[in-house]
Amino acid sequence: MNLQRPNGNDATRTFNRSKSVVPGSGLCSRCVDGCRGNCEAFKASFRGREVIYPGPFGDVTAGGDKDYPVDYSHLNIQGYAVGAQGLPAGVVAGPDTATFPAVSTETEYGWDIKVKMRVPIFTGALGSTEIARKNWEHFAIGAAISGVTIVCGENVCGIDPALELDSNGKVVKAPDMDRRLELYKRFHDGYGEILVQMNVEDTRLGVAEYLRKKHNLETIELKWGQGAKCIGGEIKVGSLERAQELKKRGYIVTPDPTVHANQEAFKDGAIKEFERHSRLGFVTEEAFMAEVKRLRDMGYKRITLKTGAYSMKELAMAIRYSSIAKIDLLTIDGAPGGTGMSPWRMMEEWGIPTFYIQALTNEFCGKLKAKGMRIPDIAIAGGFSSEDHVFKVLAMGVPYTKAVCMGRALMIPGMVGKNIGSWIKENKLPPTVSEFGKTTKEIFVCYEELADKYGKDIENIPLGAIGIYSFSQKIKVGLQQLMAGSRNFNLSTISRNDLMSLTEDAAKISGIPYVMDAYRKEAEAILDGKEVVA
Repeated sequence: MNLQRPNGNDATRTFNRSKSVVPGSGLCSRCVDGCRGNCEAFKASFRGREVIYPGPFGDVTAGGDKDYPVDYSHLNIQGYAVGAQGLPAGVVAGPDTATFPAVSTETEYGWDIKVKMRVPIFTGALGSTEIARKNWEHFAIGAAISGVTIVCGENVCGIDPALELDSNGKVVKAPDMDRRLELYKRFHDGYGEILVQMNVEDTRLGVAEYLRKKHNLETIELKWGQGAKCIGGEIKVGSLERAQELKKRGYIVTPDPTVHANQEAFKDGAIKEFERHSRLGFVTEEAFMAEVKRLRDMGYKRITLKTGAYSMKELAMAIRYSSIAKIDLLTIDGAPGGTGMSPWRMMEEWGIPTFYIQALTNEFCGKLKAKGMRIPDIAIAGGFSSEDHVFKVLAMGVPYTKAVCMGRALMIPGMVGKNIGSWIKENKLPPTVSEFGKTTKEIFVCYEELADKYGKDIENIPLGAIGIYSFSQKIKVGLQQLMAGSRNFNLSTISRNDLMSLTEDAAKISGIPYVMDAYRKEAEAILDGKEVVA
């Protein structure tokens, strides 16, 4: 394992002065009176609670970098020299038919009414953080043209400066939410969907009612948590008036903007931002079933659930309750995760890591299936960014896992594409981009493909969206190649046998055979001269 340094990290913009660091505490081995910084203990001495969070808020996303004992790099993908599964009916397998472009990467999820996606990935919750708000046009249209689902996260209505509430404190107007839904729907062509998350605050504000009445939204997601933190959603606001407004709406705001000392500290410039926090949820089976029924009675056709890296108990609750309630998609998010704002040490040190929680998920799903219960479709989240991750998660999760939820990996191409547009206008393209050209058509490899499809509408597709489409195509083609090499031409034919564990620890945790055991019986049969059927 790599050395962890809990007292200095780029996420919190801190570092150790000394090259020798105490492994446990992260403090410099030799702490000098007069040091000019900049470890976390140094910075926290005058900035206090600010050092809890990565920053600057609104300009960065952060992901935990703790090196866990076992992760997906401890799995490798099997490749075969014979066979082909999942080709279209009537197609005879052979070198001319079993080519990697023939691989289908389409997936679907849902209890009764299925949602199809062109690629088995979708966005993590893009909610009330500034990163999500200011880049939403790129994210939403990018997901729509890629044919994947986008999750509009919690608290979007609650933080909208133009929000209007009725006398009962329920939403009657939420312009930012309206904008978000309309942008996705403008380019949606039947693959994927937009769904909105609801937490405690959203439920109190009547967000579900507003979405059904104003937008006829068909899917909504209940949220228990995520992989990056075990408390409610958080953002920062840089205005005293805004902080006071959010407190009036019922949010937890710290430091308390109604306290005179905090108001003076803000005027002095010591307090530069206030934090808005959501409340913790309290889950019971009875309340969960009642809420699902309430939403269905309201007209929602699909209800999904997002849960986080909580203990084994909560994982069992999520799977069992979702089965009973006929939840359409259960997304399980493992630690450490990544967000636009989470306490850094919490992101590093709490929760069950993704590899372990997916192994537990398969185990628990199997136990419930053996009892005769139908298992909801599963998605796994928590630190994924490439096509090999997608293959490993889907294979390890057979037969339950249908998709991979990506957070920061799907946000990055949106921001990159947006910035390339700005750099072109300013004539400030960095060498990493200008080596491919100086115009949009030269730089974006998928531009003409999208121009052929959308015609004049290509002018209404922002470059961040083209960035996301380009990224999704990389995932698709890379996945096609991995699937073809493992002789799977449809996602439905991938199996756990298509993976091997590189360490005995990984094999013990996941149940995936150790590399020295995988296919040993078949190999021994061949050595004995016995015929082995492909």
